Amino acid sequence: MGEPDWLVWAREIQAIAQTGLTFTRDPYDRERYEMLRGLAARMLAARTGTPAARIETLFAGESGYATPKIDVRAAVFDERRRILMVREVLDGGRWTLPGGWADVNITPADSAVKEVREESGYEVRVRKLAAVWDRTRQGHPAQVFSCAKLFYLCDLMGGAAATSLETSEVGWFAEDEIPADLSLGRVLPAQVRRMFAHAHAPALPTDFE
Repeated sequence: MGEPDWLVWAREIQAIAQTGLTFTRDPYDRERYEMLRGLAARMLAARTGTPAARIETLFAGESGYATPKIDVRAAVFDERRRILMVREVLDGGRWTLPGGWADVNITPADSAVKEVREESGYEVRVRKLAAVWDRTRQGHPAQVFSCAKLFYLCDLMGGAAATSLETSEVGWFAEDEIPADLSLGRVLPAQVRRMFAHAHAPALPTDFE
C-alpha cells in the first residue's frame, strides 16, 4: 500500500523549501520558501492532528540540500543459521534487527557494526551489503521524511548478549521462528525473510528498490 497523496505532496513541498532556503540569496525568495515550509507544516497538521507550530519547528531543524535519511540494519547469523534480533524499547518492546540512523564520520557499514555492539552486546563483521531499499516503497508505516534503508549481512565474531538503554531483550531466531510482534517502522517480515535468503546464498546480488 502506497502513502497518501497529501503526505507525498507535503514532503515534496518541505524538501523544495529546505533546499531553496539553503541556496537562495534573495530575501524575497527566502520569504516565499519559508511560506512553502509553513504550508507543508499546515498540510501535515490538518491530517495528523499535530500542532503546525511543532511541525514547523521540526522542519526548521533540517537544513542543507534535502536528501533521504539513512537507516542501517544488521542481519547477523550464528553457526545455527539463526538471526539476531532485539526488542526495541521505544516501540513497546517489539522485535527488530539491530540498527538505527547512520552516524557521521563513519561508514554506513561501520554504523551497522556499532549498532549491533550497542544494542545486543555482540561483535560482528560485515560480509556484504544485502539490500538498499526505499522505506516508502517497502510499505513501512508512513513517516515525514524520506529514508533509504541499508541492510548488511554480518558474521558473528564474538561478544555476549547484553541489553542497552534502547533494547530490553536479545534473541536468536530460526527462519520459522520469526516473532509476530515486529517493530514495523524498522523492519518488515518480508525483509527478514530476504535476509535469510542472502544468508543461504551469499552470492545473491544486492537488492535495490
